[in-house]
Amino acid sequence: MTIMTSLSPRATAAPESGIVEVVNYARGREGLIPLWVGEGDLPTPDFVSRAAADALMVGETFYTWQRGIPPLREALVRYYQRRFQKALSPENFYVTGSGMQAIKLAIEAVGSPGDEVVLLTPAWPNFAAAADLSGVRPVAVPLQFEGGKWRLDLLQAAIGERTRALFINTPSNPTGWTATREDLKAILALAREHGLWIIADEIYALYYYPDGRAPSFLDVMEEDDRILFVNSFSKNWSMTGWRVGWIVAPPAMGQVLENLIQYSTSGVAQFMQRGAVAALDEGDGFVEENIAKAKRNRDTLCDALIATNRVETLKPDGALYAFLKIDGVTDSRAAALDIVDRTGVGLAPGTAFGEGGALFMRACFLRDPLQIAEAAERLQRYILSR
Repeated sequence: MTIMTSLSPRATAAPESGIVEVVNYARGREGLIPLWVGEGDLPTPDFVSRAAADALMVGETFYTWQRGIPPLREALVRYYQRRFQKALSPENFYVTGSGMQAIKLAIEAVGSPGDEVVLLTPAWPNFAAAADLSGVRPVAVPLQFEGGKWRLDLLQAAIGERTRALFINTPSNPTGWTATREDLKAILALAREHGLWIIADEIYALYYYPDGRAPSFLDVMEEDDRILFVNSFSKNWSMTGWRVGWIVAPPAMGQVLENLIQYSTSGVAQFMQRGAVAALDEGDGFVEENIAKAKRNRDTLCDALIATNRVETLKPDGALYAFLKIDGVTDSRAAALDIVDRTGVGLAPGTAFGEGGALFMRACFLRDPLQIAEAAERLQRYILSR
C-alpha cells in the first residue's frame, strides 16, 4: 500500500480548483490583468486594519467566544436592521473562519453521509466540493430559462428521498443571475413542501445594480422556516485574505453550531473580529464606492464584449462577474490558458463551475476602471482576431 492509496478516498477525490490552476499557471507575469478570482484590487481600508491592529497591540490574542465576540454579533444585528430592515438577535449570528467555512458548517449541520443537496449551476465550485468532502452528494440543476423565467420545475424534479437541502446563491457567482422576490417565495414554498433546509448564499446581496440590494429570503421567510444564511466579509469590505464570515441561523441551533466551530477552528481570532466590527459600523461609504465602481466596470467590459458580435454574455443584475462565451471556443480551460498567454488577461475557465459552464469564462470586474478598460480592449482584439 502506498502513501496515496492509504489516504481517505474522500480526500483524494477532492478536485483541484480549475480557477487556481490558471492562476498558478500565470501568476506574477509582467503586465498581467488578473480577472480570474473573485476579489477587487483595493486593500482592506485603513479604518478596518487599524481596529484590528489596535486590538492586537493591546493583547486581544487569547481564546475567545466560539460564536463570535458580543460586539461583532451586535454589529451584525445593526447591519441587518440597516441593510435588510430585519430585526434579528445576537443569538442569530455565528462568526466563522470565512464564508467557505460557513458553507462547510452549514452542510454538516443539516446533512449526513449519503444525503443529497440540490444546487443551481453553473455555481462556485467550492460548494459542491465541500459537500462531497462531507459525504453529501451535490445534485446539479443547470439554470434554464423559458419565456424569460427560470425553470423552477427542474429544481423540483431534482428533489429525491435523500435530499436534505437546497443551496441557493443569489446574486449568483458566476452568472450574475438574481432571484426575484417571487422566485424566492416559490423556492421557499418548495422547501416547505418537502421539509428541506435552504442554505442561502447571499454574499453578493449588496452588489445589485438595478437599485438598492437584491431580494433576500429574509424578505419572504417566516420565523420557523429552515434557512441558514452564509456570508463573508470578503467582498464588501475588501477583506478576502482575512477569512472571516458568518452564519445567520435559528437561535435553537446555537449549541450545535458552537460545537461545529469548536471542533474545526475553535473560533476566529479576537483582533480580527474587532476589524470586522469596524467594517460593519464604519464601512457603508466604502461599500457604496465599491458598488458604484463595479457597476461602471460592468458596463465597460460587457459593452466591449457585446460589441464584437462574437460573444454571448449579458450585463448581470448582480454580483461581480461577466460570464461570457466566445464564438468557436469549445474548451474554456484551454482558452483561458491561451488568452492569458496572448493577452495577459486572466480569466477563470467555465469548466470550473460545473454543469452548464463548460463553454463559458468568468471575468471579475471589481478593479481599477483603467485596468478594466485595458482588459476590454485586449479581449476585443483577441476575439476579433480568431
